[in-house]
Formats: sequence, structure tokens, C-alpha cells
Amino acid sequence: MTLTCRRVTVVTIHCPVAPETLALLLGGDGAALERDPTAAAILAVIRADNPLGDFGLYHGVCEIGLGWESFTPSPDAAPTLGHAGQAALSPTVILKTYAPAGADIDEALAALIAAHPWEIPVIELAEVDLLVR
Repeated sequence: MTLTCRRVTVVTIHCPVAPETLALLLGGDGAALERDPTAAAILAVIRADNPLGDFGLYHGVCEIGLGWESFTPSPDAAPTLGHAGQAALSPTVILKTYAPAGADIDEALAALIAAHPWEIPVIELAEVDLLVR
């Protein structure tokens, strides 16, 4: 059996959400993500007319993981959440999407950064191979 792969850029966005949003999501209300202002803005970028989430027959594809992030702001930080020198927990949704390798995603990445409220957004890029039929 020969496996076929396609090379893609993975874009993983750690997106802060309101505590209420995370609670609703954990309770099974998937639509709560659409009502959260930060998540909705980031989802809008993924769903816009750009290469993000492009799976050929499907568009705007993303995976959604729920959780928290922990951090301690330094004295020079201007955190959206928490206080300098004190550990904080942020309710977070992790959105992972894909773009064809070599696609021009610079505008989409700039839009993600603009939509992200953190002083230092956590947006990861990696190249991987996805199996295809």
C-alpha cells in the first residue's frame, strides 16, 4: 500500500475566551464559540477568502481544543489578564487550521495577529504532511 501525502502549513492559534464561553463549550454548547468576540474574530479570519482551512472540497476547516494557559507576567508586561509577578490562568481555545504548503498566508496571519488581544499572541507555524486518499 502506497501512502499519499500533501505538504501543508499548520497554523495553531491559542485564543483566549471568556470564562463563560469555556464553561458553555465544556457543557456541550458549541455555538458559544461563535458568540465569544475574540474567538468569533479569529474564526472569521480562518473562514475568510484566504488559503487558511483549505481542504479542497472543504473550506474554513479548523480543529478546536479547549483548555487553559498559565503564565506569569513580568513587571514590564501589560497583560490583558492577570497582574505582574502573579501566576494567572487564561481560559483558552486552541484553533488549528491548515494551508497548502507555499501558499501566501501573510495577509491572513496579519489579520490573526490584529484580531488577537494578547500583548504577545501565541500563533504557531509548522510544516507537516497530511495523509490523503
